[in-house]
Amino acid sequence: MTKPLSTGILFITMAGRKQRHNIHKVVALLKVLNQDKRYNPESYSFVMASLGFTSKKLKRRGHLTGQELSEGIKDYAIEQFGPMAKSVLGHWGIKNTGDFGEIVFNMIDAGLLGKTEQDSKQDFDGLYDFKTVFEENFKYTLH
Repeated sequence: MTKPLSTGILFITMAGRKQRHNIHKVVALLKVLNQDKRYNPESYSFVMASLGFTSKKLKRRGHLTGQELSEGIKDYAIEQFGPMAKSVLGHWGIKNTGDFGEIVFNMIDAGLLGKTEQDSKQDFDGLYDFKTVFEENFKYTLH
């Protein structure tokens, strides 16, 4: 009888730790949003989702370069929003690939993401033109 009880306590303790960890992430993100109001809160959520999408697409975990992430964000935006991708990103305050770097480095500064010594915001600058990739080169597909 003591074994199930101790397992239950361990489970509750682990759940409590996970909750505290998530609360720290929420607090860190709220600080970022308060300090830099250029970007809609959805932009941070979208960049985080894009990290997962890109890692899965590249079939690897861990570090992504600014170029890899920017390409992944582009592909994920097209998958999620289709021909509205440029408009949605613009609504969130994202006008160019440099904005991805700003968002990523805001999260790095808040301790939500990590980086290597070689990583910089400039890794995201000028990688592609939004009008070209989201409008001119957009391919419509019928299912």
